[in-house]
Amino acid sequence: MIMANINDTIERKLLPLANKMSSWRYLKAIRDSFLTLLPISLTGGIASVLGAAPFPKEEAEGFLYLWAVFAENANFILTWINTVTIGGLSLYFGIGITYYLCRHYKINPFTPLLVNIVGFLMLIVGPQELGWAGTIADLSYIGGKGLVPAMIVSIFTVEAYRFLTNKNFGRIKMPPSVPPVLSDTFANMVPCLVIIGVFSAGFTIFHNMGTTMAGFMYQVIAPSFAASDNLIFVILVTLVTHFLFFFGIHDTAIAGFVGPIREGNLAVNAAAHLAGEPMQFIYTTPFWVYFVIIGGCGSVLALAILLLRCKSRVCRYVGRIGIIPSFFGINEPIVFGLPVVLNPIFFIPFMLAPLVNGIAAYLLMSAGVMGKTFALLSWNMPNIFGAFLSTMDWTTVVFILVFTVVDMLIYYPFLRVYDKQQVQLELEGDGDDDDE
Repeated sequence: MIMANINDTIERKLLPLANKMSSWRYLKAIRDSFLTLLPISLTGGIASVLGAAPFPKEEAEGFLYLWAVFAENANFILTWINTVTIGGLSLYFGIGITYYLCRHYKINPFTPLLVNIVGFLMLIVGPQELGWAGTIADLSYIGGKGLVPAMIVSIFTVEAYRFLTNKNFGRIKMPPSVPPVLSDTFANMVPCLVIIGVFSAGFTIFHNMGTTMAGFMYQVIAPSFAASDNLIFVILVTLVTHFLFFFGIHDTAIAGFVGPIREGNLAVNAAAHLAGEPMQFIYTTPFWVYFVIIGGCGSVLALAILLLRCKSRVCRYVGRIGIIPSFFGINEPIVFGLPVVLNPIFFIPFMLAPLVNGIAAYLLMSAGVMGKTFALLSWNMPNIFGAFLSTMDWTTVVFILVFTVVDMLIYYPFLRVYDKQQVQLELEGDGDDDDE
Protein backbone atom coordinates (compact mmCIF):
# COMPACT_ATOMS: atom_id res chain seq x y z
CA MET A 1 0.00 0.00 0.00
CA ILE A 2 2.80 2.41 0.90
CA MET A 3 4.68 1.55 -2.31
CA ALA A 4 1.50 2.05 -4.33
CA ASN A 5 1.00 5.52 -2.81
CA ILE A 6 4.62 6.46 -3.52
CA ASN A 7 4.28 5.21 -7.08
CA ASP A 8 1.08 7.22 -7.58
CA THR A 9 2.74 10.40 -6.22
CA ILE A 10 5.76 9.90 -8.47
CA GLU A 11 3.61 9.41 -11.58
CA ARG A 12 1.36 12.39 -10.87
CA LYS A 13 3.88 14.98 -9.66
CA LEU A 14 7.53 14.01 -10.03
CA LEU A 15 7.46 12.21 -13.38
CA PRO A 16 6.02 15.16 -15.38
CA LEU A 17 8.55 17.50 -13.75
CA ALA A 18 11.47 15.17 -14.48
CA ASN A 19 10.34 14.66 -18.09
CA LYS A 20 10.08 18.43 -18.51
CA MET A 21 13.55 18.90 -17.01
CA SER A 22 15.13 16.22 -19.20
CA SER A 23 13.66 17.86 -22.31
CA TRP A 24 14.60 21.41 -21.27
CA ARG A 25 16.68 22.80 -24.12
CA TYR A 26 19.61 23.93 -21.97
CA LEU A 27 19.94 20.63 -20.12
CA LYS A 28 19.59 18.73 -23.40
CA ALA A 29 22.32 20.85 -24.97
CA ILE A 30 24.60 20.26 -21.97
CA ARG A 31 23.96 16.52 -21.99
CA ASP A 32 24.41 16.18 -25.77
CA SER A 33 27.59 18.25 -25.65
CA PHE A 34 29.18 15.94 -23.08
CA LEU A 35 28.18 12.88 -25.10
CA THR A 36 29.57 14.37 -28.31
CA LEU A 37 32.87 15.21 -26.59
CA LEU A 38 33.49 11.57 -25.70
CA PRO A 39 36.08 10.99 -28.52
CA ILE A 40 38.07 14.01 -27.29
CA SER A 41 37.84 12.90 -23.65
CA LEU A 42 38.81 9.37 -24.67
CA THR A 43 41.89 10.61 -26.52
CA GLY A 44 42.98 12.67 -23.53
CA GLY A 45 42.31 9.74 -21.23
CA ILE A 46 44.44 7.40 -23.34
CA ALA A 47 47.29 9.95 -23.31
CA SER A 48 47.03 10.19 -19.53
CA VAL A 49 47.12 6.41 -19.13
CA LEU A 50 50.06 5.96 -21.51
CA GLY A 51 52.00 8.59 -19.60
CA ALA A 52 51.29 6.98 -16.24
CA ALA A 53 53.42 3.81 -16.12
CA PRO A 54 52.67 1.83 -12.93
CA PHE A 55 56.34 1.63 -11.93
CA PRO A 56 59.49 3.66 -12.69
CA LYS A 57 61.83 1.98 -15.18
CA GLU A 58 64.35 1.22 -12.43
CA GLU A 59 61.77 -1.03 -10.72
CA ALA A 60 60.08 -2.52 -13.79
CA GLU A 61 60.78 -5.46 -16.06
CA GLY A 62 59.59 -6.66 -19.47
CA PHE A 63 56.48 -4.93 -20.74
CA LEU A 64 56.26 -2.62 -17.73
CA TYR A 65 59.87 -1.52 -18.33
CA LEU A 66 59.10 -0.69 -21.97
CA TRP A 67 55.99 1.18 -20.86
CA ALA A 68 58.00 3.21 -18.33
CA VAL A 69 60.67 4.08 -20.94
CA PHE A 70 58.01 5.09 -23.47
CA ALA A 71 56.20 7.25 -20.91
CA GLU A 72 59.44 9.01 -20.01
CA ASN A 73 60.52 9.65 -23.61
CA ALA A 74 57.08 10.65 -24.86
CA ASN A 75 56.09 12.69 -21.81
CA PHE A 76 56.07 16.05 -23.61
CA ILE A 77 54.00 14.74 -26.52
CA LEU A 78 51.51 12.92 -24.29
CA THR A 79 51.16 15.96 -22.05
CA TRP A 80 50.44 18.18 -25.07
CA ILE A 81 47.84 15.71 -26.38
CA ASN A 82 46.13 15.78 -23.01
CA THR A 83 46.37 19.58 -22.85
CA VAL A 84 44.60 20.12 -26.18
CA THR A 85 41.92 17.48 -25.47
CA ILE A 86 40.82 17.31 -21.83
CA GLY A 87 42.81 20.47 -21.15
CA GLY A 88 40.60 22.34 -23.65
CA LEU A 89 37.34 20.82 -22.44
CA SER A 90 35.60 24.14 -21.73
CA LEU A 91 36.21 25.42 -25.26
CA TYR A 92 34.77 22.29 -26.87
CA PHE A 93 31.93 22.19 -24.34
CA GLY A 94 30.94 25.76 -25.23
CA ILE A 95 31.05 24.97 -28.94
CA GLY A 96 28.81 21.95 -28.33
CA ILE A 97 26.21 23.92 -26.37
CA THR A 98 26.15 26.64 -29.04
CA TYR A 99 25.69 24.08 -31.80
CA TYR A 100 22.90 22.12 -30.11
CA LEU A 101 20.99 25.24 -29.06
CA CYS A 102 21.20 26.57 -32.61
CA ARG A 103 19.93 23.23 -33.87
CA HIS A 104 17.05 23.45 -31.40
CA TYR A 105 16.11 26.90 -32.66
CA LYS A 106 16.74 25.90 -36.33
CA ILE A 107 19.43 28.58 -36.68
CA ASN A 108 22.44 28.21 -38.97
CA PRO A 109 25.10 27.58 -36.29
CA PHE A 110 28.18 28.85 -38.14
CA THR A 111 27.99 32.55 -37.23
CA PRO A 112 26.94 31.99 -33.57
CA LEU A 113 29.79 29.49 -33.22
CA LEU A 114 32.31 32.09 -34.39
CA VAL A 115 30.87 34.74 -32.06
CA ASN A 116 30.88 32.25 -29.17
CA ILE A 117 34.57 31.49 -29.72
CA VAL A 118 35.32 35.23 -29.70
CA GLY A 119 33.46 35.58 -26.40
CA PHE A 120 35.25 32.55 -24.98
CA LEU A 121 38.68 33.93 -25.86
CA MET A 122 37.79 37.35 -24.45
CA LEU A 123 36.30 36.25 -21.16
CA ILE A 124 38.03 32.96 -20.36
CA VAL A 125 41.54 33.31 -21.82
CA GLY A 126 43.73 35.85 -20.03
CA PRO A 127 46.22 37.74 -22.26
CA GLN A 128 49.55 38.31 -20.53
CA GLU A 129 51.64 39.86 -23.27
CA LEU A 130 50.62 41.10 -26.71
CA GLY A 131 52.90 42.02 -29.58
CA TRP A 132 54.00 41.30 -33.13
CA ALA A 133 56.62 38.85 -31.90
CA GLY A 134 53.94 36.67 -30.31
CA THR A 135 51.17 36.52 -27.76
CA ILE A 136 51.38 35.01 -24.29
CA ALA A 137 48.08 34.10 -22.65
CA ASP A 138 46.91 32.32 -19.52
CA LEU A 139 45.07 29.17 -20.58
CA SER A 140 44.36 27.94 -17.05
CA TYR A 141 40.60 28.10 -17.47
CA ILE A 142 40.06 26.47 -20.87
CA GLY A 143 39.94 23.07 -19.12
CA GLY A 144 37.59 21.89 -16.40
CA LYS A 145 37.80 25.12 -14.42
CA GLY A 146 36.04 27.04 -17.18
CA LEU A 147 33.00 24.83 -17.75
CA VAL A 148 30.50 27.13 -16.02
CA PRO A 149 31.63 30.40 -17.67
CA ALA A 150 31.83 28.61 -21.04
CA MET A 151 28.23 27.50 -20.53
CA ILE A 152 27.14 31.07 -19.74
CA VAL A 153 28.96 32.55 -22.75
CA SER A 154 27.44 29.94 -25.09
CA ILE A 155 23.86 30.33 -23.89
CA PHE A 156 24.11 34.13 -23.93
CA THR A 157 25.54 34.08 -27.46
CA VAL A 158 22.73 31.98 -28.92
CA GLU A 159 19.88 33.66 -27.03
CA ALA A 160 21.14 37.18 -27.83
CA TYR A 161 21.74 36.30 -31.48
CA ARG A 162 18.28 34.74 -31.80
CA PHE A 163 16.57 37.69 -30.11
CA LEU A 164 18.34 40.35 -32.21
CA THR A 165 17.94 38.55 -35.53
CA ASN A 166 14.25 37.79 -34.89
CA LYS A 167 13.69 41.50 -34.20
CA ASN A 168 15.62 42.35 -37.41
CA PHE A 169 17.80 44.58 -35.25
CA GLY A 170 20.15 46.62 -37.47
CA ARG A 171 19.38 44.40 -40.45
CA ILE A 172 21.19 45.53 -43.59
CA LYS A 173 19.26 44.60 -46.72
CA MET A 174 21.22 43.85 -49.85
CA PRO A 175 19.99 43.79 -53.48
CA PRO A 176 18.69 40.44 -54.79
CA SER A 177 21.71 40.18 -57.07
CA VAL A 178 24.08 39.82 -54.09
CA PRO A 179 25.04 36.18 -53.32
CA PRO A 180 22.99 34.71 -50.43
CA VAL A 181 26.07 34.10 -48.27
CA LEU A 182 27.12 37.74 -48.47
CA SER A 183 23.54 38.93 -47.97
CA ASP A 184 23.19 36.83 -44.78
CA THR A 185 26.53 38.13 -43.53
CA PHE A 186 25.41 41.77 -43.81
CA ALA A 187 21.98 40.95 -42.40
CA ASN A 188 23.53 39.51 -39.21
CA MET A 189 26.45 41.89 -38.93
CA VAL A 190 24.94 44.33 -36.42
CA PRO A 191 23.71 41.61 -33.99
CA CYS A 192 27.21 40.10 -34.04
CA LEU A 193 28.79 43.49 -33.38
CA VAL A 194 26.43 44.09 -30.45
CA ILE A 195 27.19 40.70 -28.87
CA ILE A 196 30.94 41.09 -29.35
CA GLY A 197 30.61 44.57 -27.90
CA VAL A 198 29.09 43.08 -24.75
CA PHE A 199 31.98 40.61 -24.55
CA SER A 200 34.46 43.45 -25.02
CA ALA A 201 32.86 45.42 -22.20
CA GLY A 202 33.04 42.35 -19.98
CA PHE A 203 36.71 41.85 -20.84
CA THR A 204 37.45 45.49 -19.98
CA ILE A 205 35.77 45.22 -16.59
CA PHE A 206 37.51 41.99 -15.57
CA HIS A 207 40.87 43.07 -17.02
CA ASN A 208 40.78 46.19 -14.85
CA MET A 209 40.10 43.89 -11.91
CA GLY A 210 43.25 41.95 -12.78
CA THR A 211 41.45 38.76 -13.74
CA THR A 212 39.11 37.18 -16.31
CA MET A 213 35.45 36.32 -16.02
CA ALA A 214 36.46 32.65 -15.63
CA GLY A 215 39.03 33.50 -12.97
CA PHE A 216 36.54 35.64 -11.06
CA MET A 217 33.79 33.02 -11.23
CA TYR A 218 36.13 30.21 -10.23
CA GLN A 219 37.09 32.11 -7.11
CA VAL A 220 33.38 32.47 -6.32
CA ILE A 221 32.24 28.92 -7.16
CA ALA A 222 35.39 27.04 -6.08
CA PRO A 223 33.90 26.54 -2.59
CA SER A 224 30.82 25.00 -4.24
CA PHE A 225 32.94 22.52 -6.19
CA ALA A 226 34.86 21.69 -3.03
CA ALA A 227 31.59 21.31 -1.14
CA SER A 228 30.31 18.88 -3.77
CA ASP A 229 33.37 16.68 -3.29
CA ASN A 230 32.31 15.19 0.02
CA LEU A 231 30.66 12.01 1.22
CA ILE A 232 27.29 13.63 1.96
CA PHE A 233 27.01 14.93 -1.60
CA VAL A 234 27.94 11.52 -3.03
CA ILE A 235 25.28 9.87 -0.86
CA LEU A 236 22.60 12.39 -1.88
CA VAL A 237 23.36 12.12 -5.61
CA THR A 238 23.36 8.32 -5.43
CA LEU A 239 20.06 8.15 -3.55
CA VAL A 240 18.26 10.71 -5.71
CA THR A 241 19.52 9.19 -8.97
CA HIS A 242 18.44 5.67 -8.05
CA PHE A 243 15.17 6.72 -6.47
CA LEU A 244 14.18 8.42 -9.72
CA PHE A 245 15.49 5.53 -11.84
CA PHE A 246 13.47 3.01 -9.84
CA PHE A 247 10.31 4.83 -10.85
CA GLY A 248 11.34 4.90 -14.49
CA ILE A 249 13.02 8.31 -14.63
CA HIS A 250 16.37 7.86 -16.35
CA ASP A 251 19.49 9.24 -14.69
CA THR A 252 19.94 11.73 -17.55
CA ALA A 253 17.24 13.79 -15.80
CA ILE A 254 19.83 15.04 -13.30
CA ALA A 255 22.99 14.47 -15.37
CA GLY A 256 22.76 18.05 -16.63
CA PHE A 257 23.25 19.29 -13.07
CA VAL A 258 25.97 16.96 -11.78
CA GLY A 259 27.74 16.36 -15.11
CA PRO A 260 29.63 19.69 -15.16
CA ILE A 261 30.77 19.09 -11.57
CA ARG A 262 32.05 15.59 -12.31
CA GLU A 263 33.72 16.58 -15.58
CA GLY A 264 35.26 19.70 -14.07
CA ASN A 265 36.71 17.73 -11.18
CA LEU A 266 38.08 15.14 -13.60
CA ALA A 267 39.80 17.79 -15.73
CA VAL A 268 41.44 19.32 -12.65
CA ASN A 269 42.63 15.88 -11.52
CA ALA A 270 44.01 15.10 -14.98
CA ALA A 271 46.00 18.34 -15.03
CA ALA A 272 47.34 17.71 -11.52
CA HIS A 273 48.33 14.15 -12.43
CA LEU A 274 50.28 15.29 -15.49
CA ALA A 275 52.01 17.95 -13.41
CA GLY A 276 52.97 15.36 -10.78
CA GLU A 277 50.91 17.12 -8.12
CA PRO A 278 48.41 15.56 -5.65
CA MET A 279 44.94 15.12 -7.12
CA GLN A 280 42.26 17.08 -5.34
CA PHE A 281 38.89 15.52 -6.17
CA ILE A 282 37.24 12.15 -5.59
CA TYR A 283 33.80 12.76 -7.11
CA THR A 284 34.48 12.54 -10.85
CA THR A 285 32.81 10.87 -13.82
CA PRO A 286 35.02 7.73 -13.69
CA PHE A 287 34.44 7.50 -9.93
CA TRP A 288 30.71 7.36 -10.61
CA VAL A 289 30.87 5.07 -13.64
CA TYR A 290 33.54 2.59 -12.51
CA PHE A 291 33.17 2.48 -8.73
CA VAL A 292 29.57 3.40 -7.83
CA ILE A 293 27.30 1.98 -10.54
CA ILE A 294 29.01 -1.33 -11.30
CA GLY A 295 27.09 -2.71 -14.27
CA GLY A 296 24.96 0.42 -14.64
CA CYS A 297 22.55 2.19 -12.29
CA GLY A 298 21.60 -0.11 -9.45
CA SER A 299 24.96 -1.91 -9.70
CA VAL A 300 23.10 -4.68 -11.50
CA LEU A 301 26.17 -6.66 -12.61
CA ALA A 302 25.87 -8.53 -9.30
CA LEU A 303 22.18 -9.18 -9.96
CA ALA A 304 22.92 -10.41 -13.49
CA ILE A 305 25.43 -12.94 -12.13
CA LEU A 306 22.96 -14.20 -9.53
CA LEU A 307 20.18 -14.55 -12.10
CA LEU A 308 22.19 -17.22 -13.92
CA ARG A 309 21.78 -19.51 -10.90
CA CYS A 310 18.06 -18.96 -10.38
CA LYS A 311 15.49 -21.79 -10.51
CA SER A 312 12.99 -19.69 -12.46
CA ARG A 313 13.23 -20.03 -16.23
CA VAL A 314 12.36 -16.36 -16.68
CA CYS A 315 15.07 -15.19 -14.28
CA ARG A 316 17.73 -17.38 -15.90
CA TYR A 317 16.67 -16.15 -19.35
CA VAL A 318 16.93 -12.47 -18.29
CA GLY A 319 20.31 -13.23 -16.71
CA ARG A 320 21.66 -14.79 -19.91
CA ILE A 321 20.44 -11.83 -21.95
CA GLY A 322 21.66 -9.18 -19.51
CA ILE A 323 24.99 -10.51 -18.25
CA ILE A 324 27.15 -9.34 -21.19
CA PRO A 325 25.59 -5.85 -21.45
CA SER A 326 25.99 -5.47 -17.67
CA PHE A 327 29.74 -6.02 -17.96
CA PHE A 328 29.74 -2.96 -20.23
CA GLY A 329 27.60 -0.79 -17.96
CA ILE A 330 24.34 -1.33 -19.87
CA ASN A 331 21.63 -2.14 -17.34
CA GLU A 332 18.42 -1.86 -19.41
CA PRO A 333 18.04 -5.62 -20.19
CA ILE A 334 18.07 -6.35 -16.44
CA VAL A 335 16.18 -3.41 -14.95
CA PHE A 336 13.40 -3.50 -17.56
CA GLY A 337 13.50 -7.21 -18.45
CA LEU A 338 13.23 -8.70 -14.96
CA PRO A 339 11.91 -6.05 -14.13
CA VAL A 340 13.67 -4.18 -11.36
CA VAL A 341 11.98 -0.85 -12.08
CA LEU A 342 8.72 -0.45 -10.13
CA ASN A 343 9.25 -3.86 -8.53
CA PRO A 344 8.85 -3.41 -4.73
CA ILE A 345 10.97 -6.50 -4.01
CA PHE A 346 14.06 -4.87 -5.52
CA PHE A 347 13.62 -1.31 -4.21
CA ILE A 348 15.96 -1.73 -1.23
CA PRO A 349 18.86 -3.53 -2.99
CA PHE A 350 18.59 -1.25 -6.03
CA MET A 351 19.14 1.74 -3.74
CA LEU A 352 21.53 0.07 -1.29
CA ALA A 353 24.11 -1.62 -3.56
CA PRO A 354 25.38 1.53 -5.35
CA LEU A 355 25.15 3.47 -2.09
CA VAL A 356 27.47 0.98 -0.35
CA ASN A 357 29.83 1.09 -3.34
CA GLY A 358 29.93 4.89 -3.32
CA ILE A 359 30.52 5.20 0.42
CA ALA A 360 33.22 2.52 0.45
CA ALA A 361 35.02 3.88 -2.63
CA TYR A 362 34.92 7.44 -1.30
CA LEU A 363 36.32 6.46 2.10
CA LEU A 364 39.04 4.28 0.56
CA MET A 365 40.15 7.04 -1.82
CA SER A 366 39.96 9.64 0.92
CA ALA A 367 42.20 7.47 3.11
CA GLY A 368 44.68 6.92 0.28
CA VAL A 369 44.05 3.18 0.12
CA MET A 370 42.88 3.55 -3.49
CA GLY A 371 44.16 6.09 -5.99
CA LYS A 372 41.93 8.90 -7.23
CA THR A 373 40.70 8.97 -10.81
CA PHE A 374 42.27 11.10 -13.53
CA ALA A 375 41.07 9.56 -16.82
CA LEU A 376 37.82 8.38 -18.40
CA LEU A 377 38.46 5.82 -21.13
CA SER A 378 34.84 4.98 -21.90
CA TRP A 379 31.49 4.98 -20.15
CA ASN A 380 31.00 1.39 -21.34
CA MET A 381 34.38 -0.04 -20.36
CA PRO A 382 34.04 -3.01 -17.95
CA ASN A 383 34.44 -1.70 -14.42
CA ILE A 384 37.42 -3.86 -13.52
CA PHE A 385 39.44 -2.40 -16.43
CA GLY A 386 38.05 1.12 -16.13
CA ALA A 387 38.85 1.30 -12.41
CA PHE A 388 42.47 0.35 -13.01
CA LEU A 389 43.06 2.50 -16.09
CA SER A 390 41.41 5.55 -14.53
CA THR A 391 43.66 5.37 -11.47
CA MET A 392 46.62 3.17 -12.54
CA ASP A 393 46.26 1.56 -9.12
CA TRP A 394 46.18 -2.26 -8.95
CA THR A 395 44.29 -2.24 -5.66
CA THR A 396 41.20 -0.92 -7.46
CA VAL A 397 40.88 -4.24 -9.32
CA VAL A 398 40.66 -6.09 -6.00
CA PHE A 399 38.14 -3.66 -4.57
CA ILE A 400 35.90 -3.79 -7.65
CA LEU A 401 35.74 -7.55 -7.19
CA VAL A 402 34.99 -7.07 -3.49
CA PHE A 403 32.30 -4.49 -4.25
CA THR A 404 30.69 -6.88 -6.73
CA VAL A 405 30.62 -9.70 -4.18
CA VAL A 406 29.11 -7.37 -1.57
CA ASP A 407 26.49 -6.27 -4.12
CA MET A 408 25.66 -9.94 -4.72
CA LEU A 409 25.16 -10.44 -0.98
CA ILE A 410 22.85 -7.40 -0.90
CA TYR A 411 20.74 -8.62 -3.84
CA TYR A 412 20.68 -12.32 -2.91
CA PRO A 413 17.92 -12.44 -0.24
CA PHE A 414 15.62 -10.26 -2.32
CA LEU A 415 16.26 -12.21 -5.52
CA ARG A 416 15.62 -15.45 -3.64
CA VAL A 417 12.13 -14.22 -2.71
CA TYR A 418 11.46 -13.06 -6.28
CA ASP A 419 12.82 -16.30 -7.77
CA LYS A 420 10.57 -18.38 -5.52
CA GLN A 421 7.60 -16.24 -6.55
CA GLN A 422 8.38 -16.69 -10.23
CA VAL A 423 8.85 -20.45 -9.90
CA GLN A 424 5.38 -20.68 -8.33
CA LEU A 425 3.87 -18.63 -11.15
CA GLU A 426 5.59 -20.83 -13.74
CA LEU A 427 4.29 -23.99 -12.07
CA GLU A 428 0.78 -22.57 -12.04
CA GLY A 429 1.14 -21.63 -15.68
CA ASP A 430 2.35 -25.15 -16.57
CA GLY A 431 -0.60 -26.61 -14.63
CA ASP A 432 -3.07 -24.48 -16.58
CA ASP A 433 -1.50 -25.66 -19.84
CA ASP A 434 -1.88 -29.31 -18.78
CA ASP A 435 -5.56 -28.77 -17.92
CA GLU A 436 -6.16 -27.44 -21.40
